[in-house]
Amino acid sequence: MARRMRRDEFERLVDRALRKLPRTFRKKLSNIAVVVEDWADDETLAEMGIEPPDTLYGLYRGVDLTHRDSFYGNVLPDTVTIYQGPIEEDCTSREEMAELVRETVMHELGHYFGLDDEQLEEIEGE
Repeated sequence: MARRMRRDEFERLVDRALRKLPRTFRKKLSNIAVVVEDWADDETLAEMGIEPPDTLYGLYRGVDLTHRDSFYGNVLPDTVTIYQGPIEEDCTSREEMAELVRETVMHELGHYFGLDDEQLEEIEGE
């Protein structure tokens, strides 16, 4: 396990992952917040059907772009939550952590763009 990282250091990894998104994708991000939390709470894990020892690295909540229409508006931002605890726990170096953060950010933003887990697994496997 890598050493515990200060929150601001971890948030910089998340920011770097966002900045490395292709410009065409970055320009389409609208009404979305990316936040960092320590761990997913028990209610979230139960809602997602996840039982220990499994956990979440990240979670997207909101109305993906394929379901937004002309009536979409005046709503709270969608959220992508990146969970610092499990990422730190499963990584042995800062470099590995940065890569897992990048993969997690990309995966969760894939949901924002309307991709389901099966489609994302296909893309990630390529």
